[in-house]
Amino acid sequence: MSITYGISDLARELDVTTRAIRFYEEQGMLSPERRGQERIYSAKDLVALKLILRGKRIGFSLAECKELIDLYDPSSGNRRQLETFMEKIAARRAQLEQQLLDIQQMQLELDTAEERCLAAMAETDRKQRVTS
Repeated sequence: MSITYGISDLARELDVTTRAIRFYEEQGMLSPERRGQERIYSAKDLVALKLILRGKRIGFSLAECKELIDLYDPSSGNRRQLETFMEKIAARRAQLEQQLLDIQQMQLELDTAEERCLAAMAETDRKQRVTS
C-alpha cells in the first residue's frame, strides 16, 4: 500500500499552511483523491509540493513550477522534467547575474551622487563661513 497524507499531515511535513496547499490544489498543481470531504494526498503530491516550494525559493513563477510538475513522468526517469529544470535554472542564474550587475551599477551611481552632495554641502558651508 502506498503512503498517503491528509492535508494536515502534508502541511506539517513540509511546514506550510493548509491554506497554501488548497491554493496549489486550486491552481491544478496538486490533485488529491477525495473521500467525502477529506483530501487524500499521494507521494506524487508530496513531490509536487516539494518542487513548488523549492521553485518559489529560487524565484520560479507558479506557472514555471506547474510546467515542471506537468512533466513529471517516473516511467521515463523524468528526463524531460530534469532537462527543463536545468534550462530554467540556467535562465534564473543569468537573470540573477544581470540583477547583480544592475545593483553594482546603481551602487556606483549612489556613491557618485553622495560624493557630489557632500562636496556641494562643503562648498555651501565654506561660502557661509566666508560671508560671516
